[in-house]
Amino acid sequence: MFVAVALVELHIEYAKSLKEKRMVVKSLRDKLRRRFEVSAAEVGLNDVHQRARMAVSFVTGSKTTAESLLEKMQTFIESNTDAVISGWTSELLDFDEDAGLG
Repeated sequence: MFVAVALVELHIEYAKSLKEKRMVVKSLRDKLRRRFEVSAAEVGLNDVHQRARMAVSFVTGSKTTAESLLEKMQTFIESNTDAVISGWTSELLDFDEDAGLG
């Protein structure tokens, strides 16, 4: 089993208020949840108008699937929001399904 976590930093150049920023973040969060069935949340830079930090996570049984989904999400973000990705990092955690259970 693999747990995937991605941290995304966005630059929202036109945002002049936190309200404008949060509209972009909420829209993107909802799109990611619907499209990919992942957990997504704003996790930082909450009081900065033009920048946002979001985390996305999911669980899958295959490393290949996890890597592919992370790549698809990055491409999706680039083409489905007015914000620009200014940072992206991701991590895959490999859990041995038989370890510690039983």
